[in-house]
Amino acid sequence: MATFYGVMAIVLWGGLALLGASTTDIPAFQLLFLCFSISALLMFCKRLLKKEPLLAKPQLNMQQWLVGIIGLFGFHFCYFMALKKAPAIEVSLIAYLWPMFFALLIAKKGNVLQALLGGLIGFVGVCFIILGETGFTYNQNYLVGYLLSACCAFLWSGYSWFQSQSNNHVDDIGWLSIAVALLSLCVHVQLENSTWQFSSIQIVGIILLGAGPVGGAFYLWDIGIKNGNKKLLASLSFSTPLLSAIALSVAGLNPWSTNILIALSLIICGGVIANTKLSMLKRKSHVIYKATD
Repeated sequence: MATFYGVMAIVLWGGLALLGASTTDIPAFQLLFLCFSISALLMFCKRLLKKEPLLAKPQLNMQQWLVGIIGLFGFHFCYFMALKKAPAIEVSLIAYLWPMFFALLIAKKGNVLQALLGGLIGFVGVCFIILGETGFTYNQNYLVGYLLSACCAFLWSGYSWFQSQSNNHVDDIGWLSIAVALLSLCVHVQLENSTWQFSSIQIVGIILLGAGPVGGAFYLWDIGIKNGNKKLLASLSFSTPLLSAIALSVAGLNPWSTNILIALSLIICGGVIANTKLSMLKRKSHVIYKATD
């Protein structure tokens, strides 16, 4: 069941682009403040429904506070800053190295190369979705953006690995959300100018984002990586941009392409390789060898 929750987090992240289309006019850190505020509210709603103490203290030590805040806020901060320094397509591509890094971090000693191979194949699938036919052209002027994108990948993979090893309660995501919301508000005040009046469509978009990909998904991911199949979730994470492309296509905001099918095939192939036991692969290859001998 825990793995299912992790999969649901990935599905929600796949809807980020579609849901975010209604909030593109809202400054990034203002939107983060609103979404993480809703994320924190989810914790209190859950406690209210279960008749639990609303203000029960978080079960976080200092290290868990630091890693949680750096992971959640740092990832989004680096991502939005990277978008100011480099093209969005290339930023997204580099940031989506995180599932491969996560797979390597959780791989057992004898399966590191297997995890790397499966991750690379999955990442190639991501390339087909994000780059399409535009291609990746290195430009030294975008170097800062590339480095910030790489920071996103390291931050989220490191956060996911650390959380998978931690014993804190899932409710603590709510307390971390409060911290991230306050930090986002501070950055918004310093860097952004905007109004606090929103259209009805924007309000719906903010609520859905906060309840889903930029809020509720973090609770689901925490349950998944703590108690579920981490290797499988790492592999399935490569499907996030694929799900985004499919969602946008279904909504008529993005045309269908053969790249979607190619990406799907590669991501499935990479996932199978990363999650099949090495001994089983050797046994199958031995059977094939004997059959052709």
